[in-house]
Amino acid sequence: MSEMDFGIQAEAAVAPSDTTPMMAQYLALKAAHADYLLFYRMGDFYELFFADAAKAAEALDIALTKRGKHLGEDIPMCGVPVHAAESYLEKLIRKGFRVAVCEQVEDPAEAKKRGAKSVVKREVVRLVTPGTLTEDALLEPRASNLLAALGRSGADFAIAAADMSTGEFSVAAVARDEIATELARLSPRELLLPDALLMQEDFAALFKSLGLALSPLPGSRFDSAGGERALKTHYNMLSLEGLGAFSRAELSAAGALVAYLELTQKGAKVSLQRIARVSPSHFMGIDAATRRNLELTQTLAGQRGGSLLAGMDRTVTASGARLLAARLAAPLTDVKAIGARHDAVEAFAKDSELRRQAREALRSAPDIARALGRLSVARGGPRDLANLRDGVKAARALREDLRQQSLAGEALEAIGTLSENITAVSRLSDRLEFLLVDEPPYLSRDGGFIRTGAHAPLDEMRSLRDESRRVIAGLEGKYRQTSGVAQLKIKHNGVLGYFIEVTQQHADKLLTDKETFRHRQTMAGAVRFSTDELASLASRIAEAGDSALAQEATLFEEMAMLALEHGGALAAIAEALAVLDVAASLSELAIAARYVRPKMDNGLSFAITRGRHPVVEAALQTAHAGPFVPNDCDLSSNAKGRLWLVTGPNMAGKSTFLRQNALIAIMAQMGSFVPAEAAHIGIVDRLFSRVGAGDELAAGRSTFMVEMVETAAILNQASPRSLVILDEIGRGTATYDGLAIAWAAAEHLHETNKSRALFATHYHEMVALCERLKSMACYTMKVREWNDSIVFLHEVVSGVADRSYGIHVAKLAGLPDAVVARAEEVLRALEEGREGHKPLARIDDLPLFGATAPAPRTNPVEDALRTIEPDALTPKQALELLYDLKRKLK
Repeated sequence: MSEMDFGIQAEAAVAPSDTTPMMAQYLALKAAHADYLLFYRMGDFYELFFADAAKAAEALDIALTKRGKHLGEDIPMCGVPVHAAESYLEKLIRKGFRVAVCEQVEDPAEAKKRGAKSVVKREVVRLVTPGTLTEDALLEPRASNLLAALGRSGADFAIAAADMSTGEFSVAAVARDEIATELARLSPRELLLPDALLMQEDFAALFKSLGLALSPLPGSRFDSAGGERALKTHYNMLSLEGLGAFSRAELSAAGALVAYLELTQKGAKVSLQRIARVSPSHFMGIDAATRRNLELTQTLAGQRGGSLLAGMDRTVTASGARLLAARLAAPLTDVKAIGARHDAVEAFAKDSELRRQAREALRSAPDIARALGRLSVARGGPRDLANLRDGVKAARALREDLRQQSLAGEALEAIGTLSENITAVSRLSDRLEFLLVDEPPYLSRDGGFIRTGAHAPLDEMRSLRDESRRVIAGLEGKYRQTSGVAQLKIKHNGVLGYFIEVTQQHADKLLTDKETFRHRQTMAGAVRFSTDELASLASRIAEAGDSALAQEATLFEEMAMLALEHGGALAAIAEALAVLDVAASLSELAIAARYVRPKMDNGLSFAITRGRHPVVEAALQTAHAGPFVPNDCDLSSNAKGRLWLVTGPNMAGKSTFLRQNALIAIMAQMGSFVPAEAAHIGIVDRLFSRVGAGDELAAGRSTFMVEMVETAAILNQASPRSLVILDEIGRGTATYDGLAIAWAAAEHLHETNKSRALFATHYHEMVALCERLKSMACYTMKVREWNDSIVFLHEVVSGVADRSYGIHVAKLAGLPDAVVARAEEVLRALEEGREGHKPLARIDDLPLFGATAPAPRTNPVEDALRTIEPDALTPKQALELLYDLKRKLK
């Protein structure tokens, strides 16, 4: 598959006749990768030129210089050191750039054989994009890095997703109206899609709203027949029947993704696990707006801290953290599968010593999946092999600790997986244990990672190398004695190799002995010499050192190939460790936060006893701000109502109450215990949330339009098995318009959708619906009036609020007293208007704002003086009071 097939222009730029050979080579490579920043290798630096240099210098905040001329103009240039390239790549990728990495692929000495002006051959060896990262420095250890592809065949669609860093690979057939929800679940770093889709207005708006990094490709790359061939080639199969029966759309998506990985890795085969076919119906449907409103994995400000994920995460391994995040993003809808997760959590929760042992053993487990991923694309090093060795060792210890314990559910299955696959990788683990040192270097080229005594030929080479170095020291002593120069030293650098160096004042003593010492170089303060004996020894040292490095490189390749041969078993071990980590961490959370196991079934129950908001409760505990006030919620079919109309003032806790019940449903179906005293939940197929307000000005949507779009999605898609939370529908428009919309939406939700729902509103007129709709119940947030103010009790009770207390809240917020007083006057006029008067006429009768009697202003000095009893003051007290009054004047 060629680059041109992917829309990358392959024709070389036509270079002017006076262009240097090196610049001609650069222009040709750049023309073939026009949409990428080209990292052009020159010695120890990656250099960028022309527009690439200007863009990179600005993005990386590095100096923009110039080098030579092209077409009579200076050539802008900047560069980054090769040894630190990963940190610069991370910044560029984060800022939306894609990078083509160009390396020297031949020795400069070979280039010189073709002529003095010949250029070292260079090739682009890798395309770095958001979805194809493998290096630790470019990845977030506790987050997945998915590449997704949207395939199409006629009216059918499918989404394939792969994490190149771990090898996970899946594909799902989706209906057109499920695309947004599935992409929201996956949250890929990069999305491949046919470029024609961006020409369709509805798809363009959808992709823009999701905020994904898009990689549009020619439609030919999504041909289902080509996709089938790509999968067969990747898995080395004559038929895909062993993997499953794929639709044409699934082949389109999966094949395009595999081909794209092949292109970006320049032919290096990415080690992908067996492709898994999934169905969106296996997961609770949660659209992007709901995920955002509920702050599942990040807050509205884009921070991880403060999200539900951050509050739940007690994992001790990176793979466990990624699995927890994936499960939170995709709660299950299968009662049996959910039960297996709950069983595992319960087993760990019941036994504190079991939980402690498991978590202690897991802490020593490295990230096997990502180490294997780097090795598969030849970017791994000795430390990745050590991670495999240590990971298997940790798995073996964990198996021994837990083998005789009372585990259940998926934890019991995970131990079985460990036992089976630890045996399967025994040859690999034994080999790694025998060969590798305890703490190997990161790069294989550094050497020193093979244990002494593990490989006899290597030991011989090392011995020769090290013995020769000792001989150098002896030779230095010999030459000092022969020449009579005590300051003589034998040194080494990369240009001259080994040489003898003396100061200028002692140079004559060596120059006179021409039979032994040969002059090599005169410096400002020193003179350098060589001898035949030193040259011979230097050659032997270099050969021994090079041979040792070459032997270690060979052993590294053998171990890496052996690891890839055991890739399937290693991936299974990594997954089992992650499962155990998640189960143990959720049990730790359940004990620490007093969570309970929910009762799950396929009915329509939703009964929460003394439920709590997990994130708010944790925040209150951290701030020592008092306990969270729990509340019941029962939307079951046999309860007072499956649709609750919740009224009450702002700040009383309506939104918190709505959100906590949605979060409890998600936590229960992802396999966690929940913050409540008891919970009975019938499976929720889709969760909808319309909470909070925000505009999308860039997309031409006002706050009210966003609200209506989200409400429309709910009313068009919610089913009796869905859970809906709606907060303040209609508040973004005129009062009567808003009331009418909220009224009609509540009726539709009750009569047509028949969903379990919480509907919060300030429109008190809507309480009349509770008498007309048999499955609607009215609840309110309890408040207490005290000393002309209100106290929020945060309790949900049956009944209705008689007013909104908006002016009280405004007063608490610090509105000027005059504004509060004026608002109270206007409110009384409006309320009288409801009793038969014309509201506007009543307001017109009020004096203007400026004519209203101003609220009395107090002076702290006057207040203090009024409380003083002069006859009761001692002279000292009178003097202190005088100073205090002066301070108050300031």
